Amino acid sequence: MRAELPAEGFLRHRGLILVAVGGAVAEGGLLTLFGPAARPLAPQVTAVPSLAAYHDLRWLFTDSQSWLWFAGLVTLVLIVRSALDVALLRLAWPSELPPPPLGRVLASCAALTALAWLMLTPAATLAFGVAVLPFSWPFLAAFPIMLGIVVALSHGGTVQAWWRRLPPLRTVAWLLGSFVALTAAGALIAHLPTGGAFPVIALAGLVNARAWYGLALIAAQLRPRAHESAPARLVFSLPFAPIAAVLVIALVVGVARLLFTGTIVLPASVTGGSSAAATAVGGSGGGTAIGPAASAVADSTAAVGPAAAGRPATPAVAVLVIGGWGSSCCNDVDGLRAELPGFAIRQFSYLGLGPNGRPLASGPDADDLPLPELGDRLASQVEAFHALTHKPVDVVAESEGSLGVYAMLDRHRGLPLGAVVLLSPIVEPGQLSYPPGADGASVSEEALDELNYLIGSMSPFGPDGAAELLNSVSEFGARYFASAAAVLGADGKAIHWLAVVPLADAVTLPVCGLPSDVLVVPALHGGLLGDPSVLPVVARFVSGRQVTDSSDSGLRASAELITGAATAWRMPNVSTSCPENG
Repeated sequence: MRAELPAEGFLRHRGLILVAVGGAVAEGGLLTLFGPAARPLAPQVTAVPSLAAYHDLRWLFTDSQSWLWFAGLVTLVLIVRSALDVALLRLAWPSELPPPPLGRVLASCAALTALAWLMLTPAATLAFGVAVLPFSWPFLAAFPIMLGIVVALSHGGTVQAWWRRLPPLRTVAWLLGSFVALTAAGALIAHLPTGGAFPVIALAGLVNARAWYGLALIAAQLRPRAHESAPARLVFSLPFAPIAAVLVIALVVGVARLLFTGTIVLPASVTGGSSAAATAVGGSGGGTAIGPAASAVADSTAAVGPAAAGRPATPAVAVLVIGGWGSSCCNDVDGLRAELPGFAIRQFSYLGLGPNGRPLASGPDADDLPLPELGDRLASQVEAFHALTHKPVDVVAESEGSLGVYAMLDRHRGLPLGAVVLLSPIVEPGQLSYPPGADGASVSEEALDELNYLIGSMSPFGPDGAAELLNSVSEFGARYFASAAAVLGADGKAIHWLAVVPLADAVTLPVCGLPSDVLVVPALHGGLLGDPSVLPVVARFVSGRQVTDSSDSGLRASAELITGAATAWRMPNVSTSCPENG
């Protein structure tokens, strides 16, 4: 049932506008001082309730303290969030009507926030995992969970007895509008300097105020239904909103299970059929594909020689291929071998070398290794292959293999390396970490362990999932990544790099921009070793031939746009910022 309201203008609610805009600008100011890279999250502090709850939950997950500390912090944030939501709702309420009782609204807002945190924990855990081990698949899983739940709870905290009804279409429209505005604001803020970011933050706060006003009008119009019969009272007392949120999680888990069992098969790449699908992002000048984490990707071009322009050195005839997570040894080199006749090509084995010096056959469950051990095994197989061929060894590494390259270069200097090609590289791992403590794991670590167990149980890799890999990336990933660019080849010259980044991985890249010799392809993470449009590019590079910019130049713009938009929904990253965005 709806009640008719007298006409009233949004701009008359000056207190609402002041609080919504002022709160966003205040958080933006604090982040400018203490964590500029996290500034895209600032407008969400005064967003509508379910979106604001996800903002708070991600900040809570960045804490790596004990359960007792976490419980106290949750209580404090719950009180502050509930009070802020109540204030915004009261300020947005039509002045001609009496506002709902303060105690009822406070309890409603607190219940919404607590329920949203509980339901959104899987999404926040996945987002935390992406900050530890950045690749796109967990983010692409977290995103629909988050969006579906906040939609299901879009009327929470505002509409009377919201838990007993599905969200009205108008509240869904306001939430989706706010979501789009916050995403666009995040994309702009990520790429703007401080002076340009604050007007965008203020404008996003104004949009938040308008959304609150729209929700308040809907809440003032809706009245509880009068149910005469006992069956009607029973049916309409069910918690429809929480049930809808649970169904969102169940749907995503079901789809993930179908993907693991092979019932649903996604293409590894959506490229065309030729090497022209690769775009040299930013042209074909010098630069590096990997660089210090302290200044992210864009600032890391000094130590590594040109890649996209081709290798000036005489090409090697020995190529060691490192497959990614879930790969098996040793059948992932057939495609590259067909592109490079006459080259000695061998696949790295995660199990190591046998007594005959050849890689041991392994299945998809052999690659859950700590990074130091992975780097050591890779170094030993590079040296063994060099001893066999008497040639510098080119390394072609995909996904997890790129982590092994970082570890190898940090732990083993002066290896007989020629060049390195990284396919679907893990860029800037260890943005967040969970240092092991004497009193046990932190909340975020234990949540990640539970999620890793769940996903591992659903997958072919076993219930341990990627526990060893995740723990070691948390401990060593950032250090190994930062030192990779400073490592020199055995001949005293900088190692030559080529990185091929799938467009899907733009959701996890740093916002500082891409170096000039990274190639972007319209593909999903992983599977590039079998991509018929990427293998010729790899073959040209290791052969010492020119890698040209011969396709759609809009891929770079698309990648940077996606990266900026994704930062609004990733974990807060206060460890780095771009110099130009400081």
